[in-house]
Amino acid sequence: MGTPEFACSPLETLVRSRHKVLAVVTGPDKPAGRGRKLKACRAKLTAELHSLPIYQPQNLRDNSFIEKMAALKADVFVVIAFRILPKELYLLPRKGAVNIHASLLPKYRGAAPINHAILNGETETGLTSFFLAKKIDQGNIIHRVSTPIAPDENFTSLSVRLSEMAGPFLLETLDLIDWPDFTPKRQDDSAATPAPKIRPEDGLLDWRMGKDRIHNHIRAFSERPGAYSFFNDQKIKILGSSMGQLADLSPLEPGELYVHGKQLFVGAGDGPLKIITLQPEGKRVMDALSFINGYRIAKNQKFKDRRKEVITD
Repeated sequence: MGTPEFACSPLETLVRSRHKVLAVVTGPDKPAGRGRKLKACRAKLTAELHSLPIYQPQNLRDNSFIEKMAALKADVFVVIAFRILPKELYLLPRKGAVNIHASLLPKYRGAAPINHAILNGETETGLTSFFLAKKIDQGNIIHRVSTPIAPDENFTSLSVRLSEMAGPFLLETLDLIDWPDFTPKRQDDSAATPAPKIRPEDGLLDWRMGKDRIHNHIRAFSERPGAYSFFNDQKIKILGSSMGQLADLSPLEPGELYVHGKQLFVGAGDGPLKIITLQPEGKRVMDALSFINGYRIAKNQKFKDRRKEVITD
């Protein structure tokens, strides 16, 4: 059971393993693009490549869907980047329903664990498998594996890496629950931290923050939904940054832009931050030099945290 790209690599691994995949449950096709034609999610496309039976329920509590799942007589449900399963579903499999979560639980329980780990400047994350229970991301732990987060790694690159790790990790998890004497471990609720769903408006940058926090913010929001600011009343996504700076750079006000040759710096609360890639509203992604040339960056110009307010009588 899964929907986005993150679920595809583990599904591929499972198909190639000794286990038999009985079916794939994924999200309904959704309208996309200018023509608003229905488009299948990535997990469905992967399932089609392997001619697997596919279910796309609108309502997971629908009795006919639950009956179909019961008829499969599955040993295990594997849930990766999917919706919240009702009790009627996760109690069906003989050995339980297993979720693969992209954090070291109990840290970062919630819909956006990768974003929040980067946002908070974590240097380590990982994968946790656990049995689904009534409370979200609070079931008993089966297996965990950790991995470092590189200083410039962003949400996109870390997601890809964790997805690739999830395949072998899933097979290890299934081997563990096959042991007759295996006992899962209860989570320590006192060590839990939240990772709520990311909203587009959360990407707004506050240039008064320290440059390390701004850098983490940019990494955490990556291409989607993208950290952003405003320049000349236009929304600008800031997609890449670097902590590298010039030793002789004079102090900049928060949000103030400074051009040094082909490089672009922006003032933060405790010093300048180097900007690598940007995307103006309605335009393609560009490097700093293209932005400098295209927007003729002048002295004392600033990124701002909102558009100009228009006051009318």
